[in-house]
Amino acid sequence: MPLTYFVHGTTTDNELDLATGWAPGELSDVGKEQAEELGRQVGEVHFDVVFCSDLKRAIDSAELAFGGRFKIVQDRRLREADYGDFTEKPTGDFKNNLPRYISSPFPKGESYEDVETRIADFIDFVKNNYADQSIAIVAHQAPQLAFEVLTNNKTWAQAIEEDWRHTKSWQPGWVYNI
Repeated sequence: MPLTYFVHGTTTDNELDLATGWAPGELSDVGKEQAEELGRQVGEVHFDVVFCSDLKRAIDSAELAFGGRFKIVQDRRLREADYGDFTEKPTGDFKNNLPRYISSPFPKGESYEDVETRIADFIDFVKNNYADQSIAIVAHQAPQLAFEVLTNNKTWAQAIEEDWRHTKSWQPGWVYNI
């Protein structure tokens, strides 16, 4: 069953190189334009449902891209990793050593394996409740990496190393078969 994954637009934190984590996050003007453009780029593609994280930046991105066209459902399991003490801190403080947090949680946060557990539960939910429907997701980095691990048989180290964000090779959606 294919599922199309979209990332939220650029936030004011992104522009300041801050890690938003479980903070709501505010789309920047650029992020709002990106979300609106995404809706245009998707064109006539139909989704039966668009799931998004329950964090403000993902909700706003989903609404700007798909609001009024498709049913949008917020789901807490699609949240970014909980960066704990690193929330709203400079990404340079920890993002150069992400493999450290695969099994061990961020200080007062969660690990990438915790995110994987959330995403595995979400995938089971979708399979059981939305079989044969066209599904889209609007979410964050860590959940997308978990999809890479769960659907493309990558290790966490591979998913982190091969993340498109390193090369700025964004695209209007990634398709994962669940």
